[in-house]
Amino acid sequence: MFYQVLKYVLLGPLLRLVFRPRVEGLEHVPEEGAAIIAGNHLSFADHFVMPAIVPRRVTFLAKSEYFTGPGLKGRLTAAFFRGVGQIPVDRSGGRASRAAIASGLAVLHKGRLLGIYPEGTRSHDGRLYKGRTGVAAMALQAGVPVIPCAVIGTFEAQPTGRRLPRAMRITIRFGAPLDFSRYAGLADERTALRAVTDRIMYAILSLSGQEYVDLYATEAKAQAQAHPQVRRRRTTPRTPPQAP
Repeated sequence: MFYQVLKYVLLGPLLRLVFRPRVEGLEHVPEEGAAIIAGNHLSFADHFVMPAIVPRRVTFLAKSEYFTGPGLKGRLTAAFFRGVGQIPVDRSGGRASRAAIASGLAVLHKGRLLGIYPEGTRSHDGRLYKGRTGVAAMALQAGVPVIPCAVIGTFEAQPTGRRLPRAMRITIRFGAPLDFSRYAGLADERTALRAVTDRIMYAILSLSGQEYVDLYATEAKAQAQAHPQVRRRRTTPRTPPQAP
């Protein structure tokens, strides 16, 4: 109930007013049945602008820090994220990664839409980074299509560190569903997971037009913080990830 009130009465209308989203390819999002919407991640606002325009409910896997803040502010933040359908996940890797995949599969097994950012974290500079293979594991284990999605403009509207977004028009593009049925039974094969993930990232890249970096976003952020005086090096491969 809280989700519906936020989407249609409170937050949704406000987001449409601030961002005036131009939506392309919404017909690619299935009207029923389980599917994964995999998108780029440029801004805190991404959590809300895409779900606001999709007719169906989208459940996102969100970092657990949103649910564990101290004091009244922390409790209110946690309540808000639960209210908008976000599921907390631990991003520390290992066993936590397996738990996150299990949480995502639980959503898909109920026939719902799961939203995920394969990069694992927000881009700190507006570029598109190497995808993590959790999205591929969920797609193959659940046997569901992946709808690539690109949000364009939210990095400029609300970059990292900016509390309130600028009022400006953004674009949300959905691509045709990606079918990975030929990889059925290969959810435990590392090469298959990487091939599927790269195909998803290539589709997102084709929609977003971003510069691609063949490096995990967390590694790029660590390098930038360790050497803030050094201009970013050209880390893009000569060709982006290709469709296998």
